[in-house]
Amino acid sequence: MGNTESVLVQKRLARFRPEERPVVEGVFDRLQGGAGGPSAATGKTLTLQMLQCSMGSLAPDSMVKRVYQCMCCIDPGQAAPAATGKPSTTAASGVGREQLVIFLADTLRGTAEERAPLVMAMSQRGAGPAATVVTCEQVAEFLQDLISAVVQILVHRGRLQGWKPERMGDDSLGVKLLAEQLCSELKPSDQGGCDVSSLEDWIFRVSQVSLYLEMLVAEGLNVSLSGRPAPTLLPPCRETPWKELKSLLDLPTLMFLAPQLPDSYSAPWRLVFSTRLHGESFTRMVAGLTKRGPTLLLIRDTKGHVFGGFASHAWEIKPQFQGDSRCFLFTVSPSLRVYTATGYNQHFMYLNQNQQTMPNGLGMGGQHHYFGLWLDSNFGCGHSRARPKCTTYGSPQLSGEEDFTIDSVEVWAVGKPPEPEEGEEGQGKKSILDMDPEVQAMMEMAGKTLHSQGLREPEEDQEQ
Repeated sequence: MGNTESVLVQKRLARFRPEERPVVEGVFDRLQGGAGGPSAATGKTLTLQMLQCSMGSLAPDSMVKRVYQCMCCIDPGQAAPAATGKPSTTAASGVGREQLVIFLADTLRGTAEERAPLVMAMSQRGAGPAATVVTCEQVAEFLQDLISAVVQILVHRGRLQGWKPERMGDDSLGVKLLAEQLCSELKPSDQGGCDVSSLEDWIFRVSQVSLYLEMLVAEGLNVSLSGRPAPTLLPPCRETPWKELKSLLDLPTLMFLAPQLPDSYSAPWRLVFSTRLHGESFTRMVAGLTKRGPTLLLIRDTKGHVFGGFASHAWEIKPQFQGDSRCFLFTVSPSLRVYTATGYNQHFMYLNQNQQTMPNGLGMGGQHHYFGLWLDSNFGCGHSRARPKCTTYGSPQLSGEEDFTIDSVEVWAVGKPPEPEEGEEGQGKKSILDMDPEVQAMMEMAGKTLHSQGLREPEEDQEQ
């Protein structure tokens, strides 16, 4: 750039390591050269077409135009875009080299204060004069474009971690729901709009905004910086029969739920029960739940509501409550929300079966006969009772109706399976009864003696 570059640009470049600065400064020439044609590299500005050539396969065109509009609004001699209330004088002719460097520095290494004007500029419609206030609806539309771009990047770059979008839910709906959830954290100013201060506060509190924006810019403009590996937005998925499955999850929902789990729960997600694969059987669901470690339960009712709960511990069949404050309830549709423990009581998890004096089924939160989430052992029905809120999790009614009918259920093991208890490793080979727990349960209910339980040969250690 030479010695004529502005003080503002010099300060921005100082954020990068010495070996990174040539990469950042070289983006401008690379974008010009990548547009095609010998005359492309001779210009002094970047055009929208040049940006589309670089980002077009990774982001919706509407998002590329938002980025271009934002770059055009940057004044290299003053502050970030929108703070001055006027677009840069180069907006009509294109993006200058210094504007691009400032944009890269603020998106990749900037503070919430510096990113807020960028988000404001990208949230505006059209290429008119920069505004000082945007509406929540405008921010939500910007978020939809941004999240759509992130999903495209994950698919295009092959970073799906074993997930199969074609065998999952509708990503377009998930994009809208995740955008609405992120926007729900936004606190408008007293006048009802979103000014730079309210956007700054929001970006500071909601880390996903900066994470997604950084991923879009780094991937879309191919800016590879040392020591900055691409973020992993999806948990690994293993041992899942995708050919037979149509999951309740979609990629944006995964992007929302995965960060809600405790940091130590980094094991691959494994499908352990699905009504589509295993039928509508409470006993089979229990067999999938127990001895699996932490699990995520997903339910869709016949009204179209999707909701569930995270169990921090392996489920045990017993008439007492279990679990700890890391458990939570959540909704996916019609809105993405998480409801964590309130501390009011410790009724986190409950699982019981074949008892005459205690409720039989799976519950989370609340109390007997009045759970925040309940699946009856007579598989097919449940309830979500919260008037006005579930005492354990502070959640509202999760289902479409208080007493709901199940459409489908999925259970995902999301943590490391528990270590085998002392004595379990030498229990002997499994009998046919172990292979079909429903048969075993029916025999127990009929009062039949399970003779094979005492006729097992010792066996070698085996994995759980």
